[in-house]
Amino acid sequence: MPMEEHTTFMNAAIEEAVKGLEEGGIPIGSVLVIDDNIVGRGHNKRVQEGSVVLHAEMDCLENAGRLKAKDYRRAVLYSTLSPCDMCSGAVLLYKIPKVVVGENRTFKGPESYLMSRGVMVDVLDDSRCVELMTNFIKEKPELWDEDIGE
Repeated sequence: MPMEEHTTFMNAAIEEAVKGLEEGGIPIGSVLVIDDNIVGRGHNKRVQEGSVVLHAEMDCLENAGRLKAKDYRRAVLYSTLSPCDMCSGAVLLYKIPKVVVGENRTFKGPESYLMSRGVMVDVLDDSRCVELMTNFIKEKPELWDEDIGE
């Protein structure tokens, strides 16, 4: 996929992350793309909804609605941050073949496990994503620790 498309879709994921931060939540965003169209958008809503599972990727998948198995197999999941074990499990469950990660410096999920199961993982190391998370972790370390199960 051309870098311009990665940029377009990562920009949408970053918009979601910023929305989450503005709502008082954790700045992680995600979009699900099928055939170059965004079919789902989401951001971390654990704080806003009092949820234990609404990470950005889970919210994105929920907002995409019920899709056919063949649709997931053509999908690309974009996330501003490396997906955790739970979100990676959803990628494997629905057989999403590719995940594009904004950054994995502040948190690195089981990317090697995803790859060992045939998922392509592309890490962009986007400085905007790094800055969002670095600032958030510095400002609200206790909330961040809660989100990643520390």
